[in-house]
Amino acid sequence: MSAIISTTAPSPQDGSFGSATAIAKVDPSQRNLSLRAHALLLPLSFVCIFPLYWMLVTALRHEGDVFSTTLWPENPTLENFRYVVGAIPLGRMLLNTTLMAVLTTVLQIVTGLMAAYVFASARVWAGRLLLVSLTAAWLIPPQVIMIPNFLLINRLGMMDTLQALVIPHAAAAFAIMLLYQTIRSFPKELIESAEMDGCGHMHILFAIIVPNIRPVIASVAILLFISSWNEYLWPLLVTRSAENSVIQIGLQMFLGEQGNQWGALMAAATLASMPILLIYLVLQRQIIDTFVRSGLR
Repeated sequence: MSAIISTTAPSPQDGSFGSATAIAKVDPSQRNLSLRAHALLLPLSFVCIFPLYWMLVTALRHEGDVFSTTLWPENPTLENFRYVVGAIPLGRMLLNTTLMAVLTTVLQIVTGLMAAYVFASARVWAGRLLLVSLTAAWLIPPQVIMIPNFLLINRLGMMDTLQALVIPHAAAAFAIMLLYQTIRSFPKELIESAEMDGCGHMHILFAIIVPNIRPVIASVAILLFISSWNEYLWPLLVTRSAENSVIQIGLQMFLGEQGNQWGALMAAATLASMPILLIYLVLQRQIIDTFVRSGLR
């Protein structure tokens, strides 16, 4: 199979235009490989998308038709969405979740940048030892330190507040490690030139390094935001009232000993998923690039 591409270029002698034709050949084996890859990705995409579709369809069903197997309800209704808005403080929960995710992401990026810069600039064995210790701490399950953090938050009197949701997660080993790899590969000549000009470390970091690694920072920030948005166990421990809680706790309120309200739960889950889905649709290129970078690093 071949493709013919025609281009037109001016003649250097008389200024007239002539045509040049280039023939590009496509390898049949590469075409077959592409077809097989798409044939594999199509069912995988269906497996990923269908649960979201079924969540929306279930939210549009009447309470008595929740367990129906039809692909679309006969009489779609918004009753479940109206019930959710009246049953829980949905707006306040979404606001709390957004504030928690944004503040946590900003703090983790700032602390991650400063820590990564220190580790990348360390020229003594103590700095490398701290980096190894940080890597080891990254492997510790977060549930191990939840109880000590809970006791500390309780003693400080910050229970059921936004500070309790944000402060314990002000730093993340994941962000430090990814940013460390990026800063370590930054040209050292630029840093040494700035030091010779009398620039301090904070100026070098935020005025020279950060502007040049903004795509990486944006990619890491997207992953951190999604992780903070989906946080459930920690808010469950430190919040007491629905007004100060997050949307993930609101979803749990539709599950009880007297029965599960599946239609309302799916409606609430749909509303809770919309911000993340919109972020993914707008920034999907950066999100995919983040996974590629984290895998390569």
